[in-house]
Amino acid sequence: MEPTGDPFNSVAKLESMTPSKPLNPMINAGALAVTHMIKGNSVDERFQRLLTFIRELAGNDTIQYNKEIARSEFETAHLNRALCYFLKQHRIIDEDVEPLIDLYTKQCAIEMNCLDLSRIGVVFALDGGDPQTGKQIMPANIARICKTFMVTCGMYNASGEFAIKIGIPAKSGVSGGIMGAVPGKFGIGIFGPALDDKGNSIAGIKLLELLSKNYQLSMF
Repeated sequence: MEPTGDPFNSVAKLESMTPSKPLNPMINAGALAVTHMIKGNSVDERFQRLLTFIRELAGNDTIQYNKEIARSEFETAHLNRALCYFLKQHRIIDEDVEPLIDLYTKQCAIEMNCLDLSRIGVVFALDGGDPQTGKQIMPANIARICKTFMVTCGMYNASGEFAIKIGIPAKSGVSGGIMGAVPGKFGIGIFGPALDDKGNSIAGIKLLELLSKNYQLSMF
C-alpha cells in the first residue's frame, strides 16, 4: 500500500524489502502479481474474464486488444520476465512465467478511446456504480481502495507532485493515456502520446492541471 519512489519497472525495492512483495499494484511488479491472481484454467479463459469486466466498466462490448502490440510486448518483455522470476523465487507467484507474461501483455494491449476511459473513470468516481443503469459493478470499498492507490501511486513516482498540483485520483499508462476519477462527479479520459521522463503524458498532465484549476476539481 506504499509508493516506491522508484521507476515503475524497477526491481530495487523487491531486492531490499522483506518479504520481497511489490509495494503496490500500480508498478509493473505489482501488476504482474495481481495478474497472476486472475482465475481461470488457461490464458484465454483468464483474459476473457478480465476483458468481460473491462467491457462492463466501459459500457462497450466491442473493446478488444491490439494483437500486434501484444505480440511485440511479449517478444521484448525481458525486464518483466526478470521481475516474474524474482517474484517466483520469493513465492509471490507460483505459475510458469511465460503464460503469465502472455496474459499480462494481452492485458496491456487492450484498446479503447477516451470516452471508454472516462466511462471507466466515472465508475470509480461513483464508488463502483454504473452511471446509466445504477448497477453496482464493483464493491464501493474496492473502488475506494483503487482511488486511494491512484492518488498515492497512479502517476508513478510523480504522484506526490500530481496530488499537490492537480489533486484528482488518476492512473497513467505508457501509451500516453490517463484515466481520472473526480470523486462523486465524473470520469476523465485523456490521450497524449508524448511522455515525460517518469512515463506520464506531458499534454495529459497539463490538460488535467488546467481542468483542475479552472473547475476546482482537487479533492484536497
